[in-house]
Amino acid sequence: MNETMTALRERIADNSEATERALQAYGAGADADIQSLLDAEAYSLLGGGKRIRPFLVNAFCEALGGESRASMPFACALEMIHTYSLIHDDLPCMDDDDMRRGKPSNHKAFGYATALLAGDALLTKAFYVAATNPFVAKETCAEAVRMLAVAAGEMGMIGGQIIDLSGEEKTLAFETLLRLHSLKTGALIRCAAKLGCLAAGYGEETAEAKAAERYADRVGLAFQVIDDILDAVSSEEVLGKSVGGDADHHKTTFLTYFDIDGAKTYAENLTKEAIDAISHWEKSDTLDALARYLLERTY
Repeated sequence: MNETMTALRERIADNSEATERALQAYGAGADADIQSLLDAEAYSLLGGGKRIRPFLVNAFCEALGGESRASMPFACALEMIHTYSLIHDDLPCMDDDDMRRGKPSNHKAFGYATALLAGDALLTKAFYVAATNPFVAKETCAEAVRMLAVAAGEMGMIGGQIIDLSGEEKTLAFETLLRLHSLKTGALIRCAAKLGCLAAGYGEETAEAKAAERYADRVGLAFQVIDDILDAVSSEEVLGKSVGGDADHHKTTFLTYFDIDGAKTYAENLTKEAIDAISHWEKSDTLDALARYLLERTY
């Protein structure tokens, strides 16, 4: 298991570097009139991190016999949307966080207005990048744009965010909490899996895509359970961002319904369901290891 995890960490690091290079290539270069905006975009987009969502896109494509050159533009588009959401999530009108990945959040570095526009710009660019993927058919590009729009919109991430905000005013029912995270966090993770399948030639209605979606749904939920645990027990130095924010904002979390051990058991069961969803695939080893890695993470 240790050798497997070591190999996985190396693959995640390699994918992160490849994604970083691809994201840099999508940069607009220098433009004196809008340089502050470009700098703000790059500050968050090229800020490092594990790049789990791009990894999922590329790993699912590879597991189904596809090529990373076809999946990488979709992976970059998804990472742009994820980054935009982090910029906006940190704003004073949302979670009001001063730190992200061990450095000042975007609005602390560039100001509220520029951060807001940087997020908007990245969201818009994501659709352009997906729509112009040169390594797949135009019909596949159009389907990718549709998937991204659904995952990022009111029936996806943004819908989850509004439910999250309502949780600051009241205790959410457990089923509502599940829906919150299925939308806010889970929508982009499911989209990552489906985009990887799409790049390999498997559309949303195929058995492969449905298995991938089930895997991603369980992994995304387990990811959030661990996030809630870490927010309660970890430190700013370890996580690279503010901790204790859930309690400060009186948010409903999985720790509203479980103690630490119970939450860990719940995440373990979700991880098992994720692995079982694709256990019949010939090339599921990397995705199996990823599910366990996300369960066991400490930051």
